[in-house]
Amino acid sequence: MCEVAMEEHEREISDLDPQEGPAVAPNGGLVVVVNPSRVHAPFSVVLATLLYCAEFVTAAVLCGMYHKTDDVIWMGFTITFMLLPAVLIQLALTFIHRDLGRDRPLVLFLHLLLLGPVIRCFEALVVYFKAGKKEEPYVTISRKISLKKGQGPMELEVGQSERNLATHRNAFKRTAVIQAFLGSTPQLTLQLYATIQEKYILPTRLALMIITMISITYGALVCSVLAIQIRYDDYKVRLRPLAYLFMIVWRGLEIATRVTVLVLFSTALTHWVILVGMANLLLFFFLPWAEFWARKGSLPENMEKNFSKLGNIVVLSMFTLLYACINIFCWSAVQLDLSHGELIERKQRWNRLAIYYCGRFVENFVLITLWYFFKSDFYEYVCAPLLCVQLLICYSLAVLFMLLFYQFFHPCRRLFKYNVHDCLHCVCFRRGRREQRGRRGEPSYSTNATMVLTHDEPLELLDPQNSQIPDLASQLGDRETAIVTDMMEAA
Repeated sequence: MCEVAMEEHEREISDLDPQEGPAVAPNGGLVVVVNPSRVHAPFSVVLATLLYCAEFVTAAVLCGMYHKTDDVIWMGFTITFMLLPAVLIQLALTFIHRDLGRDRPLVLFLHLLLLGPVIRCFEALVVYFKAGKKEEPYVTISRKISLKKGQGPMELEVGQSERNLATHRNAFKRTAVIQAFLGSTPQLTLQLYATIQEKYILPTRLALMIITMISITYGALVCSVLAIQIRYDDYKVRLRPLAYLFMIVWRGLEIATRVTVLVLFSTALTHWVILVGMANLLLFFFLPWAEFWARKGSLPENMEKNFSKLGNIVVLSMFTLLYACINIFCWSAVQLDLSHGELIERKQRWNRLAIYYCGRFVENFVLITLWYFFKSDFYEYVCAPLLCVQLLICYSLAVLFMLLFYQFFHPCRRLFKYNVHDCLHCVCFRRGRREQRGRRGEPSYSTNATMVLTHDEPLELLDPQNSQIPDLASQLGDRETAIVTDMMEAA
């Protein structure tokens, strides 16, 4: 875990802008040595702290209102979803900053009062405003590869202030994810369900739902950005504003649709929604462990020096629980590898992405169909078929914005071996070829990569200039590649 945190520091530090001229490396590449005279403001730290405080205070006020009206069930669940992420955030901040072995009684006392994010945000702001006022000692150099044309590797000189801010940023990224998927998502689901059951909207409850929706969207956005930074750790990653916009729309539609479907289904079949939620939780919780046991891997030993093997298992279980909670509501953007030191698999698995969204679309369709047939009389003034269609369209739009992001706005799309357009083109081409062969009754090819040409074969396929087969040869399998080679030799 320590090595993961150190690498996260370098990922954050790599966002600095070049301030000095380039220098030529010995191997002929371009190396830019950067002197970080300008330190970036910790906006992410401030935003995560504001969301934490706003959600905590609003939930506390709503609990007071539930207490006055004797709504014991709503009050109990609201307190649970308010305190659980708060306690886990205090533990995460204490663990990342290693405060247990340091003499900082005031900070530990504030953590006991659930005010850890506030004091950490204050510390980050103090570091930012003090940066640049005096010369800082050299700390380390982070080497990154620029994706811009005409630029090579970059060496970034890192000062003590920027390194401390990187520690705070990485800590608050983790707290934002914990807050979003262990607190905000169940809180939003609960309050929306309570609103439908009580058939009226409280202003405080509405404010809490809006805050939790913003927190969830921000947490999902952090997951996507962290996944990109982890997979392309050697590159200097910089997202454009339009990329953030597409990611926000993608994540917002995906989460809003998922929460609405679960709430509507719970109003019709209350007890069955528990089975659906537990099935999703257990599936995504045990999936990384099943892959770990199938690979016959060993647990990483470098998570923490003071941890025993049992402590490592507990930390991994909590990490897997967070991963499962994320996947219940949206795509986590990463796959876990419990045998690796970073716990994250760097390889992009497009088949996992396709299976997840296809399966989630089918599940949403089944749940919303069951709600349509078993809905209560409360929805008699609601056009239920139109609502079902709108939910499915919203989820389809979320998938569409995701595909557009990967195709046009992903910062490392130049490094993709295959992109969305290539996959769709290959699938459509193969389907068109199969339909064309079925209509013409063409003979099938044998397993020895031999081919029989008939008179019905189009002459364009024998012309290398008019054919697109050489361009697609790299995308086909070994057997199909051999077939194309024979065709070219025949031409």
